[in-house]
Amino acid sequence: MVNGLKLPRDQMIFSVDELKKAGYSHYKINQLVEDGTLLKLNKKYYENTEYNGEESDFYYVQAYAPKGVVCLMSAASYYNLTTFRPDSVDVAIQRKAKISTMPDWPVLSVYYYADDRFKTGIETVQEGRNHFKIYDVEKTVVDIVCFREKVGIEETKEILVNYLRRKDRNLNRLLRYAEMLKCGEVMKTYLEVLV
Repeated sequence: MVNGLKLPRDQMIFSVDELKKAGYSHYKINQLVEDGTLLKLNKKYYENTEYNGEESDFYYVQAYAPKGVVCLMSAASYYNLTTFRPDSVDVAIQRKAKISTMPDWPVLSVYYYADDRFKTGIETVQEGRNHFKIYDVEKTVVDIVCFREKVGIEETKEILVNYLRRKDRNLNRLLRYAEMLKCGEVMKTYLEVLV
């Protein structure tokens, strides 16, 4: 606690702006870093060392890639479409965007997406005071099919099979995204084989 202010223990990552809005000056922020309550991640973000909620590597994405979106195998894993557990967080950013500081941990695998691919299907997952951006399940499946050479053919097949088993699947959205992102024919071929 600094000067009567107490950080919420259910938020893992804070931006400088959030801390200032909560009444913390640069001096108070530096005091919290010195006493070990905050860990400086980069110029704009801090990690709350007293955080006591559910841990997720995805929460770090906003600190290192503020406009980044969890994608590919990390998103597939989040939606339980694959048994594969990635050892890094797959993050999409716009083609001309830059990431100034890369963390030692968690490891981020950055993918540069063209505008249409980047902007399509983004959702924000809110978990208490924590949040991250991720592609919806259909966009995730389309990206996996489009990047099947990188992802692996077996993994792609597993993800599609698991997607088709979901009660909440939306094949119309899946095909619309696939057409929009120029892999409609490949998607139809996969679906014909699997359905």
